[in-house]
Amino acid sequence: MTRRVSSKPRRSLASSARSRTTSQRAFKQRKRLVTCDPRGTDRYGRVVAICRAEAEDLNAWMVRQGHAIAYRRYAEDYANAEHTALALRQDIWAGTFPEPSEWRREKRAGGKRARPETVTPPSGCNIKGIISAGGERIYHLPNSRDYERTHINDRAGERRVCLEDEARAAGWRAARG
Repeated sequence: MTRRVSSKPRRSLASSARSRTTSQRAFKQRKRLVTCDPRGTDRYGRVVAICRAEAEDLNAWMVRQGHAIAYRRYAEDYANAEHTALALRQDIWAGTFPEPSEWRREKRAGGKRARPETVTPPSGCNIKGIISAGGERIYHLPNSRDYERTHINDRAGERRVCLEDEARAAGWRAARG
């Protein structure tokens, strides 16, 4: 799945380093015991685990803060946390970035884009957020008058969200009519 994609990974790399530093600082300040519960291994033999600081799921925390993306190859566990970070435009979601797997695929292909720039909407997320010609951020609910004729332009920053609260938190207003 491709997210809001940019052809330049620099934002991602700088944001990744900043995110790692922010995450480390947040948990060092609290001085909490961190434990990891192995769930399996990936295709490279690396351990896939859920790490916790006391009862808090650190994986979910990092995704919710916009410091990481939900890795859907193994589970959908953090998809909702990612949708929240996206709606609130947290950290990496404040701009565009190449999804890591797409960036690697493109690099292996010699810089040629492997897939078109599209965003696959999360299942069940049917609220359409668009940007009007005047720059106003508007969301359309499935039962609204213009819902069917409203189309999302990923490149313009338009997207689908799951909840009205997410749309409002991201600065969108409900469509009139």
